[in-house]
Amino acid sequence: MFKKLTLATGLFLAAGTALAATEITVYTALENEQLQAYKQAFEAKNADVKIKWVRDSTGIITAKLLAEKDRPQADAVWGLAASSLAVLKAQNMLEAYAPAQLGDIDPKFRDADNPPTWVGMDVWAATVCFNTIEAEKQGLTKPVSWEDLTKPEYKNKIVMPSPASSGTGFLDVSAWLQTFGEEGGWAYMDKLHQNIGQYVHSGSKPCKMAASGEYPIGISFEYPAIQLKRQGAPLDIVLPKEGLGWEIEATAIMKGTKNLEAAQKLADFSVTEEAMKLYSANFAVLANSKVKVTQTELPADYAQRLIKNDFIWAAENRDTILAEWRKRYDGKTEK
Repeated sequence: MFKKLTLATGLFLAAGTALAATEITVYTALENEQLQAYKQAFEAKNADVKIKWVRDSTGIITAKLLAEKDRPQADAVWGLAASSLAVLKAQNMLEAYAPAQLGDIDPKFRDADNPPTWVGMDVWAATVCFNTIEAEKQGLTKPVSWEDLTKPEYKNKIVMPSPASSGTGFLDVSAWLQTFGEEGGWAYMDKLHQNIGQYVHSGSKPCKMAASGEYPIGISFEYPAIQLKRQGAPLDIVLPKEGLGWEIEATAIMKGTKNLEAAQKLADFSVTEEAMKLYSANFAVLANSKVKVTQTELPADYAQRLIKNDFIWAAENRDTILAEWRKRYDGKTEK
């Protein structure tokens, strides 16, 4: 009798603990294959908090957050472009918070305010995925620069992300405007547009399309390029010599969350060494430079190839840039 009562009490307490777990809604633009590992690692350290992911491309998540400004649905963001978070900050939508290990984060990879409204995780940068087999079949030379992609031989051979829906697409466009100047940047994109077969709604999709041979060239970022190459895809990873546009994946707490303490635990975990090691499996540059990474597919000077990127300028001019881009090029965007 006593043993049965003890067992029942134990089961009741276990059920009570499970019921006590707080579920937080976390918006993200992380790749689908990364979500489970990140969720498991966080929940292993925070048994009282469960993550409910809402995942889409950067532009779509950003638009969703802005549309929900007056009735926020997300508690936190884990894995969204810093330029998008700068837009949300300007709308007073982010809760300032200093994670416990903020001191380990490189100052250039976090919001400059103290406490910050967002804190970086890792860096992703523009990459050209070049299918060597398809290129040989079609007699295409390997590009080494952004300017090369405007050559007539590549007409309708290139696919890239739309900046209106993809953070990768927006970093490309904003980087070209910064690298070539506003007039030169739009002139460059006018020429590139002649060679674009399609603009798609995902930053990784162009590399996947290049890997499958649907297009010989995909403008993408390094994560899918490395993963596909490791799986045996016939890809060369091209880092254009003019320099690489780049973005910071970052974490933030949404102002007005009813689960502030749980969201703060997420922000705390996102900058730990354990979290950084998870990011290091996917990216070559981390917000915490003390955590070492080894990406054999990328050159040792990879970090030096990143352009000087003005995130504030990109955030402040985002709507104007996207409006102009749509006016000029949206006719080739996938439905």
